[in-house]
Amino acid sequence: MLVLFGGSEILFTVRAPLPVVLHIGIQGLAGYLVPAVMVLCGLLILFNPAQRLFYSILAVLASLGSWLTSNLGGFLLGMLFGVIGSCLAFGWLPDQPPRRRWLRRDRTGRKAADPAGV
Repeated sequence: MLVLFGGSEILFTVRAPLPVVLHIGIQGLAGYLVPAVMVLCGLLILFNPAQRLFYSILAVLASLGSWLTSNLGGFLLGMLFGVIGSCLAFGWLPDQPPRRRWLRRDRTGRKAADPAGV
């Protein structure tokens, strides 16, 4: 959600009319393209968590790229939301079954000591 919020905040801070953007050139178009990629990555992280690693790496690159292309990353706020959200998405593990601890048994059938010392 933070990546989505950061991208939308940057889109709202750009606020230049499209003819002006086209007149400025590729730099002006990148001001809209980079936050749009951030919004798209935020939606894809939410709705396709199996590919969250790729989308979070793409989102952090787009967030850092927004520093140059769109008002210092939405006046730092959108860029920080994008970087923090993509870092959290990179470390996020979707629902997984709990892991069971396997105890080894020795030859007599008794439980051996846990090698981890727990």
